[in-house]
Amino acid sequence: MDLRDLYQEIIVDHNRSPRNFRKIDEHTHTAQGFNPLCGDKLIMYIVLSGDVISDISFEGSGCAISVASASLLTERLKGQTVEEALKTFEELHTVFTSPDEPEDLEALGKLGALAGVRAYPSRIKCASLSWHALNSALNSGGVTASTE
Repeated sequence: MDLRDLYQEIIVDHNRSPRNFRKIDEHTHTAQGFNPLCGDKLIMYIVLSGDVISDISFEGSGCAISVASASLLTERLKGQTVEEALKTFEELHTVFTSPDEPEDLEALGKLGALAGVRAYPSRIKCASLSWHALNSALNSGGVTASTE
């Protein structure tokens, strides 16, 4: 199995069985995300304990890439500090938007599977929606994140 097949398998798995797909009633931060091009919609819920993301989840509907990306996000960021989470956001944003091939996808772990959307520019918005919602929840007081 080559790396592309492995990444495709990760996307399919996280779409079929999204992790942390639920509402957190006692959240400290939240933001909505909307991708008008594809129709993806989500709400991100975050519980901060001091500077640490002690719980994170999402609800919504969208294409396979959007759901898988949100699932991977929540799985990766639970237990990280806000600073670590925002650094991961910046790293992925660079992967999505840079004209250069990512240098070390293995360092991203399962998140590296999302780099495959680079081959389909219209899908970048699907993959990045949950990450923009995360950024909005942590930095913009929950303003709705849109991919437009």
